[in-house]
Amino acid sequence: MSRIIMGIESSCDETGVGLVRLHDDGTVELLADEVASSVEQHARFGGVVPEVASRAHLEAMVPTTERAFATAGLSLSDVDAIAVTAGPGLAGALLVGVSAAKAYATALDVPLYGVNHLAGHIAVDTLQHGPLPTPCLALLVSGGHTQLLRVDDIASEITELGSTVDDAAGEAYDKVARVLGLPYPGGPPIDKAAKNGDPAAIAFPRGMTGPRDAKNDFSFSGLKTSVARWVEGAGRRGEEIPVDDVAASFQEAVADVLTMKAVRAAKELGIGTIVISGGVAANSRLSSLAAERCAAAGIELRVPRPRLCTDNGAMIAALGAHVVAAKRPTAPLDFSADPALPVSVVSL
Repeated sequence: MSRIIMGIESSCDETGVGLVRLHDDGTVELLADEVASSVEQHARFGGVVPEVASRAHLEAMVPTTERAFATAGLSLSDVDAIAVTAGPGLAGALLVGVSAAKAYATALDVPLYGVNHLAGHIAVDTLQHGPLPTPCLALLVSGGHTQLLRVDDIASEITELGSTVDDAAGEAYDKVARVLGLPYPGGPPIDKAAKNGDPAAIAFPRGMTGPRDAKNDFSFSGLKTSVARWVEGAGRRGEEIPVDDVAASFQEAVADVLTMKAVRAAKELGIGTIVISGGVAANSRLSSLAAERCAAAGIELRVPRPRLCTDNGAMIAALGAHVVAAKRPTAPLDFSADPALPVSVVSL
């Protein structure tokens, strides 16, 4: 008998509620994915303001939940289990989602699972491409995280192979966009500008690619600084800033490092599948260069559609479904959010 899993996501600036159906054969079907974003409230600050995000989650939680059930044609009484992001993320924002999940689980008398936001970004791919091959390699790229992960079991065993030592890739996009006078968040406007630019116009550095650097770690702070200095230098010389060329050259440097390290790690580990997930996975150059390099290496590439790449409730519901299918323990009702929850802890 199939089961309905509800997922709640509130780790940053998106309030997400997703509903999936877990079939008897272990496959997961997406029924609803509703998101309320507070990004416009943060834009004038150039980044997410935690208190603003928390208040936005409080206001959006019930309406977003109602939309999700209306979309799926279901009622709360149809829910068989609830999964909620327990971490990592902003403490106040996480607590809104966790509190809502506890209330719903208690009222409905259904099992509750506190799950990992990062693992959710990987699990969401199963909604589009089916079960994950095991092992597989996940390249998680978002505003707050840039990690290489080995996934042996999406419900219980994820190992970090490498991570960023400073700025995440998405954070670098936001900061470079600000330097170029482009809107926040920086990913989409830089991607758009780069389509009209020359990726070879400026030789920006490739961080953490030297022989003495950790081969699976990343660094984008130096790249961000290099772009800022280049733009400042052009301004001092009275030159017009070639925004499209700067955007394309910056984006090429990011995509080059990410895809090179992911493909190299997969080849060294003998892993035949790479999953790219997180908000930056929607970037056109990252996906195209990854496809080119994976094809050359004989590696299968899986990238969820853009809507599934950003933070959403569907990814938490999908992960919850896999945790339920694996018969993992439920979370105690007194569990709390963990802003620094490591990716190795898939569920509480």
